[in-house]
Amino acid sequence: MLSKSLPEFLAKSLPEDLTDADVFGGRLVAVYGEDQAAEIVASMGKETRHAYWVNPLRRGDVPVFGEPIPALPGMWSVPRDSDITYSEEASEGRIYIQNPSSQLAVRVLDPQPHEEVLDLAAAPGSKTIAMAVAMHNSGRIGAVEPIKGRFHRLKANVERCGVTNVEFYLRDGRGVGKVVPERFDRVLLDAPCSSEARMRWSDSSTYKHWSQRKVKETQRKQKSLLRSAYAALKPGGILVYCTCSYSPEENEVVVAHLLKRSEARLETLAIIPTNSVVGLKQWQGKQLPVDMQKTIRILPNEIWDGFFIACIRKPEGEKWGQSSVPK
Repeated sequence: MLSKSLPEFLAKSLPEDLTDADVFGGRLVAVYGEDQAAEIVASMGKETRHAYWVNPLRRGDVPVFGEPIPALPGMWSVPRDSDITYSEEASEGRIYIQNPSSQLAVRVLDPQPHEEVLDLAAAPGSKTIAMAVAMHNSGRIGAVEPIKGRFHRLKANVERCGVTNVEFYLRDGRGVGKVVPERFDRVLLDAPCSSEARMRWSDSSTYKHWSQRKVKETQRKQKSLLRSAYAALKPGGILVYCTCSYSPEENEVVVAHLLKRSEARLETLAIIPTNSVVGLKQWQGKQLPVDMQKTIRILPNEIWDGFFIACIRKPEGEKWGQSSVPK
């Protein structure tokens, strides 16, 4: 059981209107230790920087400015008060504003020209666009989104950026693996989550929804989506699973669920930022697969969002058709 008693300096940093603030803080301590937990909580109260990259699918000279992001060549960061979000370049899709953590997930997936790729929870389209750029607008990307309003925003965002290799599907991603088993060379699942890493103490709407019950409810959907994503993946293919949550129930535990029910294996990430730690070996007294240390947890700072990323390969010999999708 997690203790509800927190170090005083950490407890004082949490907003009073955060539901079960002591539980939330205690869980961070259990995952990261006191020092890193304190840094994470402090980061939620600080102003962050914008990051962006230049979109080669839209023509036009774009003056590059800001500080380069070492782990991600081709990305730059600028102060939050920069007018980049309202710039002509951004509105025309000639630059794209994206958090480095999201861009890293695409670079780990490493989609190649002429491949067939699935983005299973695609809205608002940031990763879909980045994948299309990596693929030189060739091949095919299937972008899935179940919520109508988000679906239309996804389409508008992708089309604004000059992307032409995407087909859009308004449907629940949990059924995709049964409909098109073993079809895609690569699959990206940025799973819907409790969004813990996007909490900002200056905006109560970002954290007032949080509860342990919400985490558990989200986990059930994540497990179903990950099974579907894996079913849709060709043998030999690569699947990237990621979230913006700190909760192990939404990260390592979900991945362990898939590993237990398939022959899936974890791959070492090709890019590992310095502000990251390896995945957990255990959680709440239960051992996790040893290979879980090939996953990473990105620690938030003024540029990077907190994030979890796992890179999963389906072995060449595994058959995972419609009849073999586990419950």
